[in-house]
Amino acid sequence: MSEQAEIGVIGGSGFYSFLDDVTEVTVETPYGPPSDSLFLGELGGRKVAFLPRHGRKHHLPPHRINYRANLWALRATGVRQVLAPCAVGGLQPEYGPGTLVVPDQLVDRTKARVQTYFDGEPLPDGSRPNVVHVTFADPYCQTGREAALTAARSRDWEPVDGGTLCVVEGPRFSTRAESRWHAAQGWSVVGMTGHPEAVLARELGMCYAALALVTDLDAGAETGEGVSHEEVLEVFGQNVGRLRDVLFDTVRNLPTEPTCGCARSLDGFEPGIKLPS
Repeated sequence: MSEQAEIGVIGGSGFYSFLDDVTEVTVETPYGPPSDSLFLGELGGRKVAFLPRHGRKHHLPPHRINYRANLWALRATGVRQVLAPCAVGGLQPEYGPGTLVVPDQLVDRTKARVQTYFDGEPLPDGSRPNVVHVTFADPYCQTGREAALTAARSRDWEPVDGGTLCVVEGPRFSTRAESRWHAAQGWSVVGMTGHPEAVLARELGMCYAALALVTDLDAGAETGEGVSHEEVLEVFGQNVGRLRDVLFDTVRNLPTEPTCGCARSLDGFEPGIKLPS
């Protein structure tokens, strides 16, 4: 592709509107279309590709997002480091609305999402992926996490360093029983979009770090009527400026040559398919 980037940001529809000279790029993938066009711009001397996770009109529910196409499109544009801001519910009382969590663990409670490129199904070019079992003990890139933590602290927004993001299928919110169960496991926050993004990034050898903004106390952590979509949007709107600043500072903090092992995730395997370069 003629248009290239080095860092990808998934989510936060409209973040790219704060940049000048944004180029809209349509990317085709073997897995169908991504959620939207990629919006390429420059931030602090770094080339960034923004992808609205739910589409620019927020028309895609979490379980209908084409996660494989999204990550493939970013890599095809040159991206090797991905930042993923997301709205989440707090599972512990101390993680109230406005808390920023930079998780280091993930629990998958989704039910019907394609979560690998290596499923044995042939691609349109006739290639067929082999079976690959990537290491996923630590699902988030430590280099990306450290960049996000440093950025938040520099903005006087003390983040939660570590914690577990529980990812549910959606689009409904949790019942009180489910929420209390999640909290009883000691998990920190709950969301609907962090998986399979993280594992697909790992399969493509890309760094991936999540910035989770708590917009509500999940159903089991409160005594009111339960979380509503309007509440989530309201709190997210109140904090989007701070999150944008932290996200942009994180982009600037990311090293041009990561020292993590994310890019070596396929070492020892023969993928059987040609990854986008």
